[in-house]
Amino acid sequence: MGLTQDTFPPGGASASTGHKAAHITISGFVQGVGFRYFARASALRTGVVGWVRNASDGTVEAYAEGTEDRLKQFIQALHRGPTYSQVSDVAVTWQAPSGNFRSFHIRD
Repeated sequence: MGLTQDTFPPGGASASTGHKAAHITISGFVQGVGFRYFARASALRTGVVGWVRNASDGTVEAYAEGTEDRLKQFIQALHRGPTYSQVSDVAVTWQAPSGNFRSFHIRD
């Protein structure tokens, strides 16, 4: 599976840092299998900041900020998911970063 969208909007990166942001929706069998913990570990490993949460529609939603390379590594990890998950789709919407995050956390 490739990235759903791999182009960035004009002004989609912080000019001073080269950081970008991605809003990500992961579909499939992704709740109740440790996906949020997997996403957090992947974020820590790749060096992105933001959050992840279970959505009411059965998907997992994440928001991450970092360099383009680090975000792509993070998104590729989400395509794989933890052992017992079955990822059917990873939809990515690229955005300008907010700069409001210093870590990656799991939201309720």
